[in-house]
Order: sequence, then structure tokens, then C-alpha cells
Amino acid sequence: MRRPAEQLRSDVLAIWQAGLEAVRSEPLLRSHVRVVGRMLHVGDEAIDLDRVGRIVVVGAGKAGAGMAAGIEWALGGELMAEKNLTGWINVPADCLRPLERIHLHAARPAGVNEPTSEGVAGAEEILRLVAGLDERDLCLCLLSGGGSALLPAPAEGITLADKQAVTRHLSQSGANIQELNTVRKQLSRIKGGGLMRACRADRLLTLIISDVIGDPLDVIASGPTVRDSSTAADALAVLEKFHAREAGVVESVFEFLLAATDNAASDDAASDDESAEPTCHVHHLIIGNNAVAVDAAGMEAERRGYSHAMTAATELEGTAEPIGRHLAEMALRMRDRSGPDCLISGGEPTVELVDAAQRGSGGRNQQLVLAAAGRLTQDGGQGIALLSGGTDGEDGPTDAAGAIVDASVIAAAGEKNMHSEDYLMRNDAYHFFQPLDGLIKTGPTHTNVCDLRIVVVDRVEHAADRTGTSQLDPTCG
Repeated sequence: MRRPAEQLRSDVLAIWQAGLEAVRSEPLLRSHVRVVGRMLHVGDEAIDLDRVGRIVVVGAGKAGAGMAAGIEWALGGELMAEKNLTGWINVPADCLRPLERIHLHAARPAGVNEPTSEGVAGAEEILRLVAGLDERDLCLCLLSGGGSALLPAPAEGITLADKQAVTRHLSQSGANIQELNTVRKQLSRIKGGGLMRACRADRLLTLIISDVIGDPLDVIASGPTVRDSSTAADALAVLEKFHAREAGVVESVFEFLLAATDNAASDDAASDDESAEPTCHVHHLIIGNNAVAVDAAGMEAERRGYSHAMTAATELEGTAEPIGRHLAEMALRMRDRSGPDCLISGGEPTVELVDAAQRGSGGRNQQLVLAAAGRLTQDGGQGIALLSGGTDGEDGPTDAAGAIVDASVIAAAGEKNMHSEDYLMRNDAYHFFQPLDGLIKTGPTHTNVCDLRIVVVDRVEHAADRTGTSQLDPTCG
């Protein structure tokens, strides 16, 4: 079946959108929490409500508003009143919405993915709430992508400015989420199990929409309800890898981590102390992740008549540019050979930023698509549409979720004498795609499960006569 360029663009957007819809936070929450009689079911956990005193809901993340709304819908007004339900969720400022009993707190401005004083105030309120519970109470914790920046509680001796500087340096240097959160946890009172240790409820149930490849519980939102598997020595190694001292990260951060490392033996002894152990029973449930989005996109591709190949990354990816070029090569193979005509992949690459004085604007998805555009420009991109977008609706400090490249974008760039490599080298993908109708803008999506990438092609009529069935490797090798 031949597909004109307009249909390719329409299809690639619809397939991506279907993946996003499958991980919307409120429906996900509603599907995992329900009340039957006097029993509260959270995943496989069943809780006798007659044995529960109060219910408190806390958490942080870009999906927090939808998750909180889902909780209120699942419990219902009568039960929330009976259990004197209260709650506090730290969310971005553009994710606020009115709720009945759970307070949504603007912990950072829209598009500013770093800790703020407002976030600190919210984290302190969360710690106060969970510390005020007792053995008859139930605590529900709602975590999602962006939770680390939204839930700052600097350790004693560390200032908010210190944490901002560390976060900024590691992000700009290309640190992946695991490296970034290894450092964050060691400099925090709430991350790395801090919320769990502060909680005095009988049960602590954490519901998670994962934005980390592989779904490691101690990395998602920096694991506030999970025992920390990393150490201060690990955090120092990350800072050393990215030359943090040379970049001007304050000495107090290194002194704090060195002291923690030197006291490792004392820390081990303290771990045997009952006061260091959580007093509540903790259970975690992942209700959404990248694989869910990839699967849903695959179903939509099939519904639209595509034969698709798909993969969701199971480990951390490398930098965006080689992944984008690899996807472009896959697109060319699919178009010119028999086999699948749609490729769906999920993951989260990194971007190494150039010096701020030369840097433009963009994000990892835009950078990935720009690298793909460079490869497709050599061919003209006829019969190909390629899209990469963040499921949270944010891509770097921009108002775009990602970008799309097809023959019309490549042709328009040529007419305007715009060269992709010039924009790529200065991290300015946003200003490449903006005048070419190549940006994907969704606004806040109230979810976050990493990135979703779609390639669709219109196979040329003589493809079957070329090299036979192609062997597609959708990963970047």
C-alpha cells in the first residue's frame, strides 16, 4: 500500500500519540486502585479498611496531579472523609489542578527541571506529614518522573544552591539519570530511603510511573521509599568522572561526601541500630513505564496497516546523535527493502552540551531527530517520517516535546539554506525545527515514561526485488 507524505506524517504522529495515551497517569492509577466492600486493593495488596486509621497521600513528579486525581476517584468522597484523608504532592507549576483533599504544590516553575526553594518547602511538609502518622495509619506515596528535582531536602551542611550547582553541572555534562541520582541521594534527607525512614505508618504503599529505563526502584525519583544501594564513594566517583571540582562545584559538597565515606564503618554499625530501620511495611507497584507506551504504539501501528518492529530499551542509552543517525539508517533500509515498514523504540539518551556562550536551545529528542535529519538530507527523505518525543511533553528547557523530520522538513531546510550540522554542533535543534514546522508541542501531559520514537516509511514498489527481507536491529549498536 502506497502512503503519500501527508499520511506518513499523520500516521507517525498518531502512533506516537497512542503510546502517550496508554501511560496517562489518571487512568493508570484508576486501573490499579479500587475499593471492594471494606477492602482497599492496590495492585495485589489487599488492605482491610476497618484496620486503617488515617490515610495520607504524599509524593512528587510530573504525573503527580493525575495520579492524585486517580486516588481521589478510586477512594471516593465518603471513604476519604471517613479516613480523614489528607495529602501533599510536589508537581511542576503548570500541572496544578483543583482536587478535593490532596494538595498539589508548585515545587518548581514550568520548564525549569532543577530544585527550588519551593520544592524544599514542599519536601519538608511531606516529611512532617509522614512523621505524624502512627501504626494504624496508611501512607500512599505517588512517584513519577521528575520527582528528584521536585523533592529536594538538602542534607545538613549542604545548601540548596550547592544542589542546584551539582545538578546543573552533571546535566550539562551528559550524566545519565542513574549517575545524577546517585549524587542526589547522597546529598538529601528525603531521597535514598529518607521518606521511608521518616514514615511512622503501619504500611507505606508506593505507586510508580517509571521514567527510568529498566525500572530500578532506587533510581526512580531518587528512591525516597527504597533503601539506597549506592554510597557516598559512588557519588564522589560520579563527580570525578564529570570533573565537577574543576568546573567549580563548591568544596563543601566534596567535604560532605568524603566525611560520609570516611565514616562508612560507623554507618555500617548504625545500620544494625533499630532506629535506622523503617518502622513501616513497604510495598512498591510500578503502574506504567516505557514498555507500556511502546506496546500501545505498536498496536496503533498495526491498526493503521503497518508491519512493525519495536523495542523498549532495558538499559541506559548513550548520546542522542548516534541513536538518531542509526534510526535514519533503519528508515532508509525499511523504505528500500522488504520487511517491517514501521519501527517503534523507547529509551532515554543523553546530550553533551557545548559551552553556554555558544549553546542554542533544544533537548535530547530534538537533538536526536536533528542528527537523523543530517543523514536523511543526503537522500532527500522521500517516503520517510521520523519522530522522537518525550512523553512528559518537555524536551530540555523548551516548550516542545520533541521533533519530526520528513521530506517536507528537509526540503524547507534546503530552501532556507539551513544546515543541520551547524545547529547540531551548538545544541540548537529547536531553532532548526521551529521555522520548518518540525516541532512537536503537547503541553504538560501529566505523565513521564522516558522517550518514544517512531519511524514510518512508504516502501518503493520495487523494494521486494532488491535484497530480500531486511534484518532490522532497532537498537543503536
